[in-house]
Amino acid sequence: MYSNFELDVLKEIGNIGAGNAATALSIIISEKVLIKIPEVIILPFNEVIDVMKDPEGFVTGIFFRIEGELESNCVLIIPEKETKNLLKLLLKEDVKDLLTLNDMEQSALKEVGNILVSSFVSALSDFTKLNLKISVPSLALDMAAAILSFPLTIYGIMGDTALLLSTEFYGDSDGVLIDFYLIPDDDKSFKKLLKAIGVDIFDDDTSWNR
Repeated sequence: MYSNFELDVLKEIGNIGAGNAATALSIIISEKVLIKIPEVIILPFNEVIDVMKDPEGFVTGIFFRIEGELESNCVLIIPEKETKNLLKLLLKEDVKDLLTLNDMEQSALKEVGNILVSSFVSALSDFTKLNLKISVPSLALDMAAAILSFPLTIYGIMGDTALLLSTEFYGDSDGVLIDFYLIPDDDKSFKKLLKAIGVDIFDDDTSWNR
């Protein structure tokens, strides 16, 4: 469906954006933050959950809409243990139950998400010259599969196929582990992204879905 060159270009975009986001997160928590090489995952919609490490695990999800010239979604998935560690790094306090997070704790998590996604989107905008902006963050606490299913169900379906740009942030200690998903709305958004970085795409659907 997509050439290796197109997928490599998307990986490079993810690498640049994630690198900037990792630097921002490192400054926030005063800890070295590394990233895994981003993966571009294109697969049948009903198999999306299978790529998650622990789809039934309880996690924090932070959701953003990317608007402007590229309609997409960003979802950050932070496992329960890492959410507690992150809050301890940020607020110097222990959190025992994520279901009882107070306003300050929720605000701290949203702010981390906001800085990470802003850094990523800024790099993406600089690289593509597309005018992009992000929504205010939405926070959810649920099973990982339920949180990731939400944007995929509403926006992320390309026919019977979904596209995920996924990377992972991790720190020197066990305090940081964040999965990052960039999910273009549809074929049109994906095509616009590739055109913006100079990949020559024909306008007819047949050539695109070769």
